Amino acid sequence: MYHQEVDNYIHVDFEPENADYLKCFKGSATYAEIKAWVLQHYGFKVSSLYVAQIKRKCGLEVGENYNKPKIEDGKVPICPKEKEDAIMEAFRYFRMV
Repeated sequence: MYHQEVDNYIHVDFEPENADYLKCFKGSATYAEIKAWVLQHYGFKVSSLYVAQIKRKCGLEVGENYNKPKIEDGKVPICPKEKEDAIMEAFRYFRMV
């Protein structure tokens, strides 16, 4: 196969008659998008740690944490219930759950 240069492009807009099929696709959002959405809609500032905790709770994929504590039994703050609920709403908004 080879790559061929083209001069003309065609832009196509497609709107299916039954858009319900889109609900079956999982969405995704960055941590920054989730944090911004929660701040805008709930007025809470949430940390990436809290977002990761809730992602794990939902069984979503979470990247490895490279900022591991130097002390083995270091205390990790737990996400408060009201912030957990706000993050879950953000997940629903972005169709992650």
